[in-house]
Amino acid sequence: MIDYSLYLVTGRELLPQGQDYFDSLEQSLQGGVTVVQIREKNTDTREFLDIASKSKIICDRYNVPLIVNDRVDIALAVQATGVHIGQTDMPVSVARKLLPGGSVIGVSCNNLQELEKAITDGADYVGIGAVWSTSTKNLDKPVIGVRGVGELLQKLDGTPVKAVAIGGIKAQNLLRTLHGSVSTTNRALDGVAVVSEIVTSTRPREAAASLCKILSAFRNSGAILKAMRTRSEYNVESVLNGVIRIMACVREHNPLVHQITNNVSITQSANATIALGASPIMATTAQEMEDISRINEALLVNIGTLVSTAYEGMVLAGSCANAQKKPVVFDPVGVGASRFRKGAVNTLLNTWQASVIKGNAGELAALAGSNEVQSKGVDSIGSGFRDPVAFVRNVAQKERCVVVMSGKTDYISDGTNVAILSNGHELLGRITGSGCVAGSCIASYCAGAMNLAQGEDREGKLVLGDVFLGAIGGILALTISAELAAMREDVKGPGTFFPALIDELSMLSTRNIRERARIQIL
Repeated sequence: MIDYSLYLVTGRELLPQGQDYFDSLEQSLQGGVTVVQIREKNTDTREFLDIASKSKIICDRYNVPLIVNDRVDIALAVQATGVHIGQTDMPVSVARKLLPGGSVIGVSCNNLQELEKAITDGADYVGIGAVWSTSTKNLDKPVIGVRGVGELLQKLDGTPVKAVAIGGIKAQNLLRTLHGSVSTTNRALDGVAVVSEIVTSTRPREAAASLCKILSAFRNSGAILKAMRTRSEYNVESVLNGVIRIMACVREHNPLVHQITNNVSITQSANATIALGASPIMATTAQEMEDISRINEALLVNIGTLVSTAYEGMVLAGSCANAQKKPVVFDPVGVGASRFRKGAVNTLLNTWQASVIKGNAGELAALAGSNEVQSKGVDSIGSGFRDPVAFVRNVAQKERCVVVMSGKTDYISDGTNVAILSNGHELLGRITGSGCVAGSCIASYCAGAMNLAQGEDREGKLVLGDVFLGAIGGILALTISAELAAMREDVKGPGTFFPALIDELSMLSTRNIRERARIQIL
């Protein structure tokens, strides 16, 4: 059985000046490389044979299989473990006839059609990519992103075919690659193929060891967020108890919530955050993100005003938050309004892992590629989803995070459980930025969940249940406060409603939550 975990693809042209290829190869094996593919696209046959023969000797020394790119004749000559075939190379069926029994054949795949053909043809493994843009190979097909890998992996369910992601994978994006490249049925990658991260290093042993450490941490800890919980773990009482604990934690610890949000509603969002007991910081400059990620306890990214400087900050802020294991709340405002926004959202979600995605029906429909509900700017139009519970659960499974679908009725899912919340008041829809404020409330309560996680002897690890409760709590805090504000005698309409809403957020009590929450758990 081959261990595909850390699959090295060689590239002598990338070696640092003065670095010997064979020494680099041996060091990478010492660092933990589990498979080697030798690739020599511009080398004549005699030189390729010599390099492959010596590489095979080194690989045998560490009991690591050697796979030859494209050249079946070279693989036969050096008795390699197998070959890797591209879409324009020799067909799998022909290679299988030429190679001895038991030989391994891998195939490069970029889309569903290529993957299905590789399965039908009897490939032993597939190399899926490119996952990220890469300078080591001229790409003639689109970068598919980590979320695209997950969609392809679903086709491998029930087959013996292994899967390796390839293309631009480095230490800084490896965890995102592993966590995001999972199907909705939890079919994960069997390994990652790496080129430049090891080959260009002057210390290939350390480079390989660093990648192995990340791979091991991912498999041992379940990555940024733990796996989905079973439905039996939640009921109305347990959810409300969890929300109340988070509410108290926010007020006691005053967590710092970093918000890159809509310019139209910065003041409203900041005031709501303070009213709940948290502390806002509204920083957008990319150069600040690494420092802020060390001190904040949650990040909110809202693309309402998608200017270039803020976008650069969003890309980096999410990556830094992932590295610090901080919850990330993402609000893809108006994602269906333009191709630019769709492209930006796709890039963000492929670059970092969201803990919570919050949107209205139109925004989530655009994100999921559904035509059931349409967007009109930042609003939804249409009659709604035929089965909103199944929809929000499916999006949560696909994105591997908690999903909040806001509206007259709010639906929240962790991919298994679904909470249906029926609180709120029509005046919320008549003020600017109520959706942005909802994101701030969710982020504040996720920050509270982060504080609780750190205090419960879990090494500060955030699990999906924490942000599920944080999302429910954030929505309940806002919608119940809206009901209380609307009942006040001093509220005459939208203009007097928002100040009253801030007051009620600041005075929200445990009793308000218990008595007024209208919630179902499915």
